[in-house]
Amino acid sequence: MITDLLNRKQKEKLILRHFKEKDVLFHEDEECHYLSIIIKGKIIISSYLPDGKELIYNNLSDGEMFGNNLLFSDDTRYKGDIIAESDGEIYLIEKDNLLSILTENKEFLKEYLRFQSEFAKSLNSRIKLLSFDNAKERFLFYMYSKDGKIEYDSVSSLAKTLFMERETLSRLLGRLEKEKIIYRDTHTITMYN
Repeated sequence: MITDLLNRKQKEKLILRHFKEKDVLFHEDEECHYLSIIIKGKIIISSYLPDGKELIYNNLSDGEMFGNNLLFSDDTRYKGDIIAESDGEIYLIEKDNLLSILTENKEFLKEYLRFQSEFAKSLNSRIKLLSFDNAKERFLFYMYSKDGKIEYDSVSSLAKTLFMERETLSRLLGRLEKEKIIYRDTHTITMYN
């Protein structure tokens, strides 16, 4: 975890926060004052569309960060609610403390920049995913981006990740299984070679 790269003095700048499942850690439009690093637990970033449908921007878990793209932005407000999907813990680092750590600790800086780069690549993949109007093309693009194997908790959660209705995805998975394009286990979808 990136916090393992910090020395004792730098670790003293971290704020430990515990959370319970369904807690809203931060609200949409609330000002972001911290880089948040998930120690353990699962978090989603979501918002609601005018028609009432939930749109999940991101699913995050152990070792991942959020707030990193807001802290140094012109608009530092959260773009969705940050909601706990399980019990867990996060470290919060205030902006000034983060700047201090980044200037003092080259290894932390390199890991932080690597994370930023990976986030940018992930964002580009999501934009490309959303460019597919056809559910089958969208799903197959996602399969290829995951090297032909997807692990998922439920069809509903996978549908949210793919920005499609659960029923649409469920029918599509059934068709793809019949066509021998994919096969499914309990929580895994694998593409035939």
